[in-house]
Amino acid sequence: VHPEWAPIGAERMEELVDADFFAGCRFFRVVPGFVAQFGIHGKPAVSAMWRDRTIPDDNVTQSNIAYYVSYATSGADSRTTQMFINLVDNEQLDAMGFAPFARITTGLDTVDDIYSEHGEKPHQGYIQQDGNTYLKKNFPKLSYVVS
Repeated sequence: VHPEWAPIGAERMEELVDADFFAGCRFFRVVPGFVAQFGIHGKPAVSAMWRDRTIPDDNVTQSNIAYYVSYATSGADSRTTQMFINLVDNEQLDAMGFAPFARITTGLDTVDDIYSEHGEKPHQGYIQQDGNTYLKKNFPKLSYVVS
């Protein structure tokens, strides 16, 4: 994590790690040659607690290149807990305001092996509503965070 790249995003990441937020989070949107997205908690009540806790955007100071991590957004100043790992160089995301805040330096083979067969099929609304129950039933092979 690099606070000097994106201080607000780095601080939120620290907060999420301290809360053990990511344990069991599934990589629910994995597009080969693009990104692996995660960050919806497996328990709907926990997701709901964080859903409205948005943080302001950071300025983009680093490019979205392979193995850099950025927050997913739904518009300006809408970052919460969802983030993605760039699986390739995605410089086109820089102009869209996606500010990398971290770089993965070890376990790159693990990132490369994230299960991707379902692509963008898991429905985020259902994940928010039913959490890992929905994902385990409908997409049992999804990779997930172990902490």
